[in-house]
Amino acid sequence: MPTLIQDHAPPFLPKKRSHRGLLTPLRNWLDSIDIRHPQFAHFLCRLIPCQCAFERDVHLFGKTYHIPALCKLNPLYDELMSLRFRALAYLADVCGEDVNRYIC
Repeated sequence: MPTLIQDHAPPFLPKKRSHRGLLTPLRNWLDSIDIRHPQFAHFLCRLIPCQCAFERDVHLFGKTYHIPALCKLNPLYDELMSLRFRALAYLADVCGEDVNRYIC
């Protein structure tokens, strides 16, 4: 008798992104960073930009060069945004600081 539960996802669902590869240790390290000091949280909020830089067309010496959005080029973009969010949450929730200056 056929079962209703299948071992694979239907084709219309996106496949789960695999994080295996050379960057896995770095991704895990970024995800494991614990924010415990306000100075470190402020440093992260200043260091990591709040939004992805826009893609551009650069005209140089009569030629046009297309530069894609930088977040598409950065394989660690999701982990960095998560780290920035954790720093903002630490400043707002634990320290009670106003984080509006770090929000774009």
